[in-house]
Amino acid sequence: MPETGYYGTGHRKDATARVWIKEGSGQVVVNGKPLAEYLPRESLVQVVNQPFDCTDTAGRFDVRAFAKGGGPCGQAGALRHGIAKALVEFDENLRSVLRRRGYLTRDPRVKERKHAGFRRARRGKQFSKR
Repeated sequence: MPETGYYGTGHRKDATARVWIKEGSGQVVVNGKPLAEYLPRESLVQVVNQPFDCTDTAGRFDVRAFAKGGGPCGQAGALRHGIAKALVEFDENLRSVLRRRGYLTRDPRVKERKHAGFRRARRGKQFSKR
């Protein structure tokens, strides 16, 4: 577990990220791997770095995070949420900027449950005339 710093927990879909930030050189490590190696697409790396970009703190913090559950896209969103919450713990004045961009709000959209008589949540059974 990380020693000191500022902590934030992020959630998105079924993914959860525990994030610690501390002042440093801008190195981001997720589950023991560098961020670019952990996430398969460059667009997801950009999603994770959005809180730093909008608060002009890019390269100022080292990030150590543990992500679990969901897929790569959900984990990227969870990491962004956790980083934003940790930045607010670091400096309360950043709250308004992060809130305006929506980075502090937990995205409530989750997969809809399967319903009786359907194959998936809304996909009905195939109709057979004969």
